[in-house]
Parts: sequence; structure tokens; C-alpha cells
Amino acid sequence: MSNIGLIIEERPADIGNFLVGRLLPFKEKRTVGPFAFIDHMGPAALSDHENMDVGPHPHIGLSTLTYLFEGNIMHRDSLGTEIEIKPNQVNWMTAGSGIVHSERTPEYLRHSDKFLHGLQIWVALPKELEQMEPSFAHIEEDGMPVWQEGSITIKLIAGEAFGKKSAVPVYSPLYFLELKTTQKQEVNLGHGLYGESGLYILEGSVEGEGHSFGPKQLLVAKDSSLCTFTMNENTTVYIFGGEPFPEPRHIYWNFVATSPEMIEEAKVRWQEQRFPKIEGEHGFVPLPEQNSNFRIKK
Repeated sequence: MSNIGLIIEERPADIGNFLVGRLLPFKEKRTVGPFAFIDHMGPAALSDHENMDVGPHPHIGLSTLTYLFEGNIMHRDSLGTEIEIKPNQVNWMTAGSGIVHSERTPEYLRHSDKFLHGLQIWVALPKELEQMEPSFAHIEEDGMPVWQEGSITIKLIAGEAFGKKSAVPVYSPLYFLELKTTQKQEVNLGHGLYGESGLYILEGSVEGEGHSFGPKQLLVAKDSSLCTFTMNENTTVYIFGGEPFPEPRHIYWNFVATSPEMIEEAKVRWQEQRFPKIEGEHGFVPLPEQNSNFRIKK
């Protein structure tokens, strides 16, 4: 019996400055474990007059995880954080009751050609923590365990798995793994995974159950304990998942919550500009219209 429960193709989504490839949420699968949203950002070649400029915008009820393959982003938030994220680092921002942040090309790169490529991820918070105080953590590459399984290099970017733990301060049982190989090799990770599990192919291809899958495809497993597949040469995949929450999540724009009332309250707060401000920032991203495709129900 096949262990592949769902195959999700990356779908283009316009976030204002450039297109991203949206993986989650999907109409047939809103979440995988606590993971509620995944965007493949780029690859985008930006000229000397093109920059990333995502102005101040709010979040509630989640943690954001930004992980870059290439490029640089300056993060500023309403806690007073101002930090540049570079490839192989993690920005982990926990919104809780409410936070505002911006994402822009660093000043020293704004007049030169540049490249941007990475993943932006939302992880829902447990119900008892969704109104917690906001926080921010920046994790260097040495805070992520790395090990070899034959020709495959495995990095635990966030969470716990295989007896290892990342320095990213997560709030529920989860894992986010990077697997890279230059040679063809069979992979059997089911013994170390738990909860729900998804596999995203960034580059190369994988084979499983008589089928071949390539870049920009997300495979969702029926049973994470049966996670077995073959990675072909020069392949990079990301495996993410964990224990799902008992309550469904409502998602509207940048807001994630266990109740529609929390979403509505956050919408009013943002329209009335009662979220905390970012010192030194300008402008803000307006709340989308009610018929916007950012609105997703579960």
C-alpha cells in the first residue's frame, strides 16, 4: 500500500515584490504537523535597482522560520530587533499575541545586483501559548546538528529528531530537516520521525513506490514511520513535520488562531494601527480585502 497520501505542486503566489512558490496551506491539506504555511522564495535575481521591500506587517499565533539558501535580508521588528539573516542561518520570530516586522534588502546591497532564494515557514503555536509574549531568536549554523548517513548530509534545522536537538527554541514536538547528497542512495528515516510528515524536493529527484518526483513537489506521507525513498544524485530535500494539534487552525492573511474571534480582533487592531510599531520604519502593509486569496478557512 502506498505511503504517499498527497502530492502538492508548488503554486505561484504574488507577495508584492516578486512571486513565491506556495506549498502550504493547500485546500486538501491545511497543515502538516504544526507547520501551517511554507513559501519557496525565489530563486530571484534582483538588479541594482530591484530590492526586497516587505514593509511592516503583523502576525499572531505563530512562529516564523526564515531559512536562506542564497542572499541577505534585513529583519526589523517591534521588539527592537534589527538583524541581517544570511544563508544557513535561522530567524525564528514568535508572534504570540502580536508582533510587527519588516523584511528588506540590507542597505549596503540596495544598489548592486543580488540574488535571493530561501524558505519562509509558519509554525502554529499550541493553543495554550498562542497569546504568549512575542520573542525573537537568531540561530547561527553551528546551532544546527549535522551528520552523515552514507553519502547523505543531514542537518536538523529546527526541532528534535534522531536523538538530536536544534538550538531553535520551538514550542511543540516538531522537526525540520535538510538532506543533501551527490550520489544516489536509499533513505530510511521512518524510525526517527513522528506525527505527520512532508517532504519537499528543492533540487534533483527522489524515487519511491515505483514513481519519480522532482523539484517543486511536496509529498505528504500517510505514515511518517514508513518514510523510505531513494535520493538520486545531486538532490536536496527538506523533511518537516511533527505532532499535529487537536484543534484546527484558522488562517487569514498573516494571522493564525484557534478561534475566528482572535482573527477578527487582530484585523481590527491592524486596521486601527494598534499593533506595536517598529522604530525607524515607515509605511505598512494594509489588510487585504475580504475577497483576497489570502483568506483561508479550515
